[in-house]
Amino acid sequence: QVQLVESGGGLVQAGDSLRLSCAASERTFKSYPMGWFRQAPGKEREFVVAVSWSGGSTVYADSVKGRFTISRDSAKNTVYLQMNSLKPEDTAVYYCAACLTMTSERCRPAFFGQGTQVTVSS
Repeated sequence: QVQLVESGGGLVQAGDSLRLSCAASERTFKSYPMGWFRQAPGKEREFVVAVSWSGGSTVYADSVKGRFTISRDSAKNTVYLQMNSLKPEDTAVYYCAACLTMTSERCRPAFFGQGTQVTVSS
């Protein structure tokens, strides 16, 4: 059963913006904090950002602070990742995640979606 479906990836230039979406099943959306991870070619998957179940608390990786914003829409069971001032080093496959736990530093993922490719050209 597919529970997380990402969309919105694409090819953009450095400095551009992009918004990713993650549509979740209602059960998943109402049960977990949600987050985003990314994996660049040849690198391990890394944490990017997470938002609490209520939406009132967020945590960001240092590399994206001030540029990326996570939000969740309970009416649509959807999590968004607004990415501004994109850099070539942001190029990666971005994965939506349901978080088993969320701390002040990161999300511990329970499971991921299939991912969406983001490519930033210089």
